[in-house]
Amino acid sequence: MSADQPSEVLDSAAAAGADAVAIRSDGRRDYLRALRAWDRDARRGILWCHGLVPSLATSGHPDRIVHLHQDPRGRAQRLAAAVARRGALATLVPSSDMSRRIRGSRSHANWTAELPVLVGDGARSQDVGYLGRISTDKGVDVLARAMKHLEPTARLVLGGDSRYVSDEDLRAVEEDLTRLGPRVVRLGHVTPADLFAQVGVVVFPSVWPEPFGLVAAEAMAAGVPYVVSDAGALPEVAGPEHPWVARAGDVDDLAAVVTRALAATPEEVRLVTDRARQRWEDEFSPRAGRMRVERLLTDLGVG
Repeated sequence: MSADQPSEVLDSAAAAGADAVAIRSDGRRDYLRALRAWDRDARRGILWCHGLVPSLATSGHPDRIVHLHQDPRGRAQRLAAAVARRGALATLVPSSDMSRRIRGSRSHANWTAELPVLVGDGARSQDVGYLGRISTDKGVDVLARAMKHLEPTARLVLGGDSRYVSDEDLRAVEEDLTRLGPRVVRLGHVTPADLFAQVGVVVFPSVWPEPFGLVAAEAMAAGVPYVVSDAGALPEVAGPEHPWVARAGDVDDLAAVVTRALAATPEEVRLVTDRARQRWEDEFSPRAGRMRVERLLTDLGVG
């Protein structure tokens, strides 16, 4: 069930063979009313509410699972989240780190599609990759400044865009990227596999408390070397044995960790990436996700 416009969610559900219900509405407020009416009059079985909006729309209704993917920001969102959780069977969040901030929630990790494991076919690239929102909370400005400490031939290969980024935030990022001149390669929208194949290491330098780290999990699936900051759940996703973790917001430390990852021997890289791929299979693969859903429903007595 989703709003009829935009239609991406409905199209994806239909392509996967799922039954899809279009909630016809004119704007968010109308969507909230229409969804609440549908849930009251037509819904049967358990409703899994992905995100704050459907959870708030169906607040107080029985047999619901509230699944929050982001920390509520500001007083209004915190109040909305409290209302949205009323009557829910459970409140799920994507990491133990986030569950410590959302009282009474339980960790339910995300999972990713399977990606082809990259196989090295020659000299390893010294280029550094990033995939995600081009913003300061994601630490792109920190990464750009860290690049100044790397070999001058190393390029920063950026995938993603600046949608939903304020003009002030965007200016701050662009100032640091501009200083790198031709060392910045902008790919725009690109698949994770395409970006991973072009770089020697991919970096996730967030400075805000990441609730999960989906692209980091995709890097684990692809067997590509990666560096994370210690912000939020990123170290939790990477696992306690991952060697390349930098202090969030620390330019010098990030540069040192990226340099160490790029200088790793083929044997060291294989050890780290094989271990990461196994962790992905155990924790973040589609199979692991299905098993986690089955356990949840059994625990809730609705499996």
